[in-house]
Amino acid sequence: MNEITKNEPLTIAAVQMSSQQDIEANLADIRAAIREASKQGAQLVVLPENCCSMGRQFATAERFNELSDAMAEYARAFGIYLLAGSLPCPYRPDGVIVPDGRLRQVSQLFAPDGKRVARYDKIHLFTATVADKQGSYNEAATFEPGTQTVVTTLEANDAVYQLVCFDLRFPALAQRLRQAGAELISAPSAFTYLTGQAHWSLLLRARALDSQCMVIGAAQGGEHIYKNGDSRQTWGHSTITAYNGTIINSYEDSALKNPTNKEQKHYALVLATLDKADQAQGRQKMPIFDCHRLA
Repeated sequence: MNEITKNEPLTIAAVQMSSQQDIEANLADIRAAIREASKQGAQLVVLPENCCSMGRQFATAERFNELSDAMAEYARAFGIYLLAGSLPCPYRPDGVIVPDGRLRQVSQLFAPDGKRVARYDKIHLFTATVADKQGSYNEAATFEPGTQTVVTTLEANDAVYQLVCFDLRFPALAQRLRQAGAELISAPSAFTYLTGQAHWSLLLRARALDSQCMVIGAAQGGEHIYKNGDSRQTWGHSTITAYNGTIINSYEDSALKNPTNKEQKHYALVLATLDKADQAQGRQKMPIFDCHRLA
């Protein structure tokens, strides 16, 4: 177990994946990524959005409890905090089935003992027209938006707040999270290739500056081939950004190297350390939340 100690640096790993529609293969990649991240000293591992399957949302949602249990077991087996990107879920946090045949897009945080300590339901659903072959995206046709922000305190009093993908475009949300005590903001994502190319790095840096928090962008990257023959490209470039907007570490590519080669890793790791003292000092030097005047 990579124990978290108060006032000691926290090591974080963002996992980049190229998840396909084979859930079992994706689970194998997730476990391998967590194992390697743990060996490299990671205490918190963040998976991307749709980590268990790109597409097939309803079929994946039928396995929500089973897949969540698998994530809990990975956290326990490797003694790490695991932020399980996002999974489609057929019910709300109170157990009520989502009406209108829709789902919730759920990000979960599991502790080193396997206990789920947080569930965040994605608030902002991706709605856009993009100049790619899919053209139009409307997550609201499949998902119901969440309604609550979520905070979780780790053993070292590091407060982790969760965003998912499109949430990154809303600075007020990041500012609200900081005001509630955030030190880290996780942002598991699956940006389209074109929107990611244009905005991904900029949005991560902007939200870090807005909140003065480390922002962890774990991303899907590459081509995702669906069973009907269609495909989608995501931007990748998983990145961890410091509170002052500087990029600490990133994976400088969209696709993983030779992802169809069975001997090649189907994931990439981006590691960084949260220097809590430096972040606190930076906030003191520029106390933007003390200066804020507008409601």
